[in-house]
Amino acid sequence: MRRRSVRTIPKRIAVAAVAAAAALGALMTSGAAAGAAESVAAAGSLPANATLYKDPDSQVARWVAANQSDSRWSVINSRIASQPQGIWFSNYRPTTVTADVRRVTSAAEAAGQIPTLVAYMIPNRDCGGASAGGAPDLASYDAWARNFAAGLGTGTVLVILEPDSLALQTCMSASEIAARNASLSRAAAAIHAANPNAKVYFDGGHSAWNGAAEQARRLRDAGILTNGDGVYTNVSNFQHTASEVSYGKQVLAALGNPADLHLVVDTSRNGAGPAPGGAWCDPAGRRIGTNPTTNTGDAAVDAYLWVKPPGEVDGCAGPAGTFSPAYAYELAGSGSGSPTPTPTPTDPPANGACAVDYRITNSWSGGFTAEVVLRNNGAALNGWTLGWTFPGDQRITSAWNSRASQSGNAVTVTDAGYNGSLATGASTSFGFQATVGSSNAEPTAFTLGGVSCTVS
Repeated sequence: MRRRSVRTIPKRIAVAAVAAAAALGALMTSGAAAGAAESVAAAGSLPANATLYKDPDSQVARWVAANQSDSRWSVINSRIASQPQGIWFSNYRPTTVTADVRRVTSAAEAAGQIPTLVAYMIPNRDCGGASAGGAPDLASYDAWARNFAAGLGTGTVLVILEPDSLALQTCMSASEIAARNASLSRAAAAIHAANPNAKVYFDGGHSAWNGAAEQARRLRDAGILTNGDGVYTNVSNFQHTASEVSYGKQVLAALGNPADLHLVVDTSRNGAGPAPGGAWCDPAGRRIGTNPTTNTGDAAVDAYLWVKPPGEVDGCAGPAGTFSPAYAYELAGSGSGSPTPTPTPTDPPANGACAVDYRITNSWSGGFTAEVVLRNNGAALNGWTLGWTFPGDQRITSAWNSRASQSGNAVTVTDAGYNGSLATGASTSFGFQATVGSSNAEPTAFTLGGVSCTVS
């Protein structure tokens, strides 16, 4: 098994050297044969009582530190900010990435904890979608990956290697796929050469994407049998945990059930399962799932992780990768962390007793997303209704943290139930996505319960 054993470390160093010499085909063949011969009954490769690392400089941590008067603070703080989450390296900074990684791993090592690092820099990532970017070419990526590896230290580190890099290849030719596969294998080899205690997990997509046999073929072509420690599934998606474990085991079986490969599942947003129609871009009604843990009760599953930090959006509720407190609050807005019970109903607030902050968070040709922060300056409310008028040709298509309807240019938004309680001085927020034609002028005539609001 690829653990901290005398057998494993020399093997990885040898693999890295050979990979650097580009002898990947022979290694993949021998790795497959060795893997098929081993037993699948081996124990998971992480201790069940391991402590995962929580980054004090994460986006949610910074929001919590700066917004203690926000009505959503206690829910986001207790249910999301309290949990360890993936730390993404997605901005191309080749000269500082070693120090950036080392900042995390040194702090984790000092605390005796295990960080989850997400390497997200492959060229042509996301096939040019909302998360487009990455290194300019594969040679630059190889250099970046070596610099990334140089910061990993010596402690146990979980590396989620390039989400979507294997599951999403529709924009690539066969030769481009082969070149990417070789580069992924080199990156994993470089990581193991720099830190033999690192665990490198390759992209398994999720249970509603490619079939298990097809995904296993892609994993094999990318060198998982020689340079990998396991497969991750469900990153930034919403599939049920049970479905992902079953699917992941099918992938491992298609790989020959190598005993040194295990699974990790992203449970950050799957508490309510997938959205209707398979919607993936910040869909409404989703919830956080099982808290991150290595105590999975399944020898094939190393950990349940929050790889995608809840509240960091996909590109529809805000620019991809940015933190939206509105979406975070919705994800955390059910169960034991729900807001406190609503007060007794009251009359609508007096004129001027509410304030609205309307912000467009993302826009593109033909559409946009916006966040609305509503502050109640009047008496406590049990349920609220906010109205406004669009001066242009905007049409709302979906909303989160709220229920929205539209008649002509008149919009009516009501609370989502769990956020209907608005004490005096309290704020709540919601977001929506809309289409737009020729004009995207800001709304006018905001009213709360039929009474005018001030607009900031």
